[in-house]
Parts: sequence; structure tokens; C-alpha cells
Amino acid sequence: MVRGLLLALALCTVTASAASARTYALVVGVDAYPHDVSLDGAVKDAKDVEGALRRVGTDKIQSFFDAAARKDDIRAAWTDYVASLGDGDTIIFTYAGHGAQMPELVDGDEADGLDEFLQLPGFDRSRAEETGREIIVDNELNAWFAEAEARGIKVLFVSDSCFSGGMSRAFSGKTRLAQAVKIKLQPPSEDAVAGAKVKEAQFGRVTVLAASLESQPSPEVIINGEARGALSWSFARAIEGSADRNGDGSMSRLELEDYVFANVKHQSEALQVPNFTPQIPRSEDEVVMPLTRSAVATGDLSAQKTRKRVGETGWTGKLSLTVTGSAIIPQNTGGQGIAYRWDAASGVFYTPNGDVAGENIGESNIQDVVDKFVLLDFLKAMAAQNPGTVSLTPRKDIYAAGDRISFDAPASGYRNMIVFNLANTGEVQLLDVQAEGTESHAFKLSDLQVVKPFGADHLITIATNEPVDAIGVALTGKTIDAAQVLKLLMGRIDGTDTSVSIQPLYTRERL
Repeated sequence: MVRGLLLALALCTVTASAASARTYALVVGVDAYPHDVSLDGAVKDAKDVEGALRRVGTDKIQSFFDAAARKDDIRAAWTDYVASLGDGDTIIFTYAGHGAQMPELVDGDEADGLDEFLQLPGFDRSRAEETGREIIVDNELNAWFAEAEARGIKVLFVSDSCFSGGMSRAFSGKTRLAQAVKIKLQPPSEDAVAGAKVKEAQFGRVTVLAASLESQPSPEVIINGEARGALSWSFARAIEGSADRNGDGSMSRLELEDYVFANVKHQSEALQVPNFTPQIPRSEDEVVMPLTRSAVATGDLSAQKTRKRVGETGWTGKLSLTVTGSAIIPQNTGGQGIAYRWDAASGVFYTPNGDVAGENIGESNIQDVVDKFVLLDFLKAMAAQNPGTVSLTPRKDIYAAGDRISFDAPASGYRNMIVFNLANTGEVQLLDVQAEGTESHAFKLSDLQVVKPFGADHLITIATNEPVDAIGVALTGKTIDAAQVLKLLMGRIDGTDTSVSIQPLYTRERL
């Protein structure tokens, strides 16, 4: 049965990549909730995913946005897809919007006594019994998936919503978590009862990708100046081909997993960790979906390996910033979208998400902090094309003074690697350089202690086959700053086959 995070919500996999197999998609996005807190980025997410699916030649797409997202219409589209498709075909079902919990519909069905559901705009908690059909319960999804499974259809279900959890950081945005229903409702459909009997282990062609672990929320974060869901944004980029490491024109479960895990962390500033079900891929060559059918047909896969220059991705080199308490206007500001904020009186610098990114930031060092985040946006744009893997343990969304942590960067497969820290003050601190090695090796910092100044540091790992000696020499200098590092990187690795990993590290005084 699809459990926990609404089964974490499924992304189906395939074991063969037949060019003749068909792929249909259902795309749902809801911002406007007449009876609940409305969201800002769910429809943008759904339209982004829809556009990516069209660009890779998805055979049929039906989209449901805001008031058009009605249960009966979504169910009818699903039924039509299942009847039209057969063995080896794929249904992709993506949802961006509110998720919530309620007392289990079938007694003894859930270990925690709660069913999870996707909340459609027609649902009203104050009239829950009357409007209860306008939700999609996890049991119903089980029944839907079982219908596809019986016909040999693979299911790809991605849910950018959340059902429980909280966060430690002072996040000021919205989460895709609606208030729980307290009363026990009648099952909204026969599927809601029948689906309770379907067990997760019965699914051999369904995989689930959810925005976060059950203990975490799914926040709307700021990406390119807009409120977005980090999972949907990352999934859309993956569909466009960024996840296709080997350039074979298809996306394997392993490729998708590596790409999504890295970029959700980068874009959410480590506020969330995606969740797959099953957690372990069924096989190393398990394919999620074809990406560029024309390239597969012609054998021309070179486009899959091309890296864009960062300026081609929309990056402008300017930060959106509001300033209070000072007449200073830092250079490299004036960018568009939801702004960073500097309160000169308190010395606190805030991210667009409301996080404290730096303390004791005054007129003497505000330019360094601005330059740091301009550089960070450049690195995020590179990572979106080719992310690496790093880890910080223990995993938290914020660390307190005195906490002990370890940072790991595994061997990359590239000849050269640079590791440095972008401190919350804007300072660039070199940690390691591996130049022209015959084989890369892992980098590890163990038993580090969190100390002042507090805010947002970012541990950066750049792995490349491009020469890095000059970059390494420059970073060892005592006067190097983020603006100079940006110039070095733009001149040497922009547009190249380079992997970038970003590990956010938010710290504060112990409470």
C-alpha cells in the first residue's frame, strides 16, 4: 500500500527502453484554495513540468490547474489512460499543491492511524463531509496504481506536497502542508476502501518520489526570484536532460535519484530531503522515462552532454536586495524577484526565504556578502546542469554552537577538484586542491565544531577535467574574495563538463 508520505508518491520505473513505448502524463497544480491558505508556486511548478514533458515528446498530456483540478476529471483522465495504454507504456502523474492528513478511513489500515491525502481546491474543512470527494486519499492512489500495474503499465508519480513535519530554521515562506482533518470521514469512493487492501510490495512497476521525508515539510523556496517547489523545479530540469549523465537519451532511476537529491538540497538550502519508494532501485539499469526520442532514433546524443554557459540559463550576475537603515547601495544588486534583505541597524542579512544568512554585517562588509550570493547563484546554475554529491553529518536544517559535524566529498571521477567554503561573511576559504591527479580521491573534514560568526556558510566542491592550478593558486591568496573567484570560474569552467556540489551550513547560537 502507498503509505507514510502518501506513498511518498510514485514515480514508476521501467526495465526496457523501447522506442515504441508510449508515455502519457497527468499534471496537477493548485495555488488557489478558496477554503485554505493559497500557495504561490504550485501552478508555476506544474506548468514548468508540463513544458519539460512537451519538449521531450511526451505522447499525451492532460493538465489540471487551480479550479480545473476536480477529482472526477482527474479520475476520468486516469481511467482513459489505463484503458488506452498497455504493457511497457508509462503514465507520469505529477502533483504540486497542499497535502494533509486525516483519521484512517479503514480501521487498522495505517500504523499511525492516519491517511494522507492530496487536497484539491473544492475541499472545505468546515464542510468536510459535504466536500470530502474533493480529496485524493492514499488508498485511492493505491487502487489507481493497481489498475495500471494489472495492465503492465509503468507509473511515474511525483508529489511536491507534504503531510507532516516541522522545521527548525526561521523560514518565512509557505509550506505545502494543510491543516489536518480531525473528524473521521466516510470513504470518498469505493477506491478508498479497495485500495486499503493493496500492499506496497505488490507494486513492481510503481516508484514513488515525494518532496521530503515524512518528518519534514515541503516548503516553497525562492528559485530564480520566484516561489517554487524545489522538487518540481529539479524534476523539470531532470526531464530536460540534465539528469542523463551517460547521454543515452533516457533517464534511469539512479540518474534521477542522484540529480534530484543534489538539486533539491541546493535549491532548498538543505531544508528538505526527497524520498523515494522503493528506497532501493530495483536494478541498476531501471529506466524512468525516455528523454529525447529524436536523439535516440538518430543516434545523435551529443546534445545531452552539452553544458550551457551560465548566462544562457537566466543568471544575470545581479542580486535582488532591499536595504534598511543605510544609504549604501552595493554593487551587483538590482536583480529581479523576491529580494534578499539587509537590516543595517541590526547587522542581519536575510535570504529571500527569511533565513538569517549573516550576522554583524555592516557597511564595511556588505559588498562581500552580496558578492558571495552572486557567486552562489552562479554555482547553483552550474550545479543544476551537473550536480555532484557531498554530505554533512549529522543531517540537520540548522546547527547550534558547539555542534560537531563532518563533511564528505567522495571521489568524483574527474582529474581535478577544488573544495572551498563561502563563509557567511563573504570570505572565501580554501580547503583542498587536487590538480591533475590520475585518479580523484575523497575529501573529508571530520569533527568540526560550530563557532561564531553564525549564519549561512556554503561548502563548495568543484570537480572538472579543466586545469585548476591557477584557481588553486589564487584561492591560497589572503586577499581573494567572492567577486574574484567568480571571475576565475567564469573564465575557466563556465560551459565546461564540470560538476558542482553545494552543501549549505546554517548555524546559530545554542538556544
